[in-house]
Amino acid sequence: MNRVMKYFVMAFVVFASSITSQAQEGREPFDDRYCQTCHGIDGVGNVGVQAPRLAGMEDWYLERQLKLFRDGLRGIHPEDVEGVAMRPMAAKLSDDSIDDIVDWVGSWEYVPTPVTIEGNASRGEQLYSSCATCHGADGMGNEAMGAPQLAGQNDWYMVTQLKNFKANLRGDQSADSYGQQMRAMAASLNDDQAILDVVSYINTLGR
Repeated sequence: MNRVMKYFVMAFVVFASSITSQAQEGREPFDDRYCQTCHGIDGVGNVGVQAPRLAGMEDWYLERQLKLFRDGLRGIHPEDVEGVAMRPMAAKLSDDSIDDIVDWVGSWEYVPTPVTIEGNASRGEQLYSSCATCHGADGMGNEAMGAPQLAGQNDWYMVTQLKNFKANLRGDQSADSYGQQMRAMAASLNDDQAILDVVSYINTLGR
């Protein structure tokens, strides 16, 4: 079963269970809190379906990404496998639902993610100098710049997303201004090894 099918099967199970439970209680379905199905009970991410860590994610960034998915500005390129699978999960969300999800996720305890990749962190430190302009020298992010925290995020997820930006699978919509900025920055990473190296350096931040 490919990753897209895994997303849909898992989401369908949760949705069907929610409908059944609420029908038995005689009320309309309303619960959009099904993130843990893919992102993990503790919110630390799931490499099997490339669902990133949500626990500890900035509320403003999570809100922005959910709205990008919902509004058709992310997850629309057919080769963005995980994004295409995520978009239907956000498509039906109202602003109130997104606010509720953001508040709910904000209550989860952050757990450091494990290191799963290997690269040249020394070379990555040099490559990271341009990233630090927005994400900070410590990788802790900068809300004013619209740049999320990188330190502590799943390394496999950052690798995938940098590849997506570089291949124009993400950040190609004119209304996604931050995505376009990231696409330009990712273009400066010459190859997959450079991506592994810079993420390996990010792995050293905040640990």
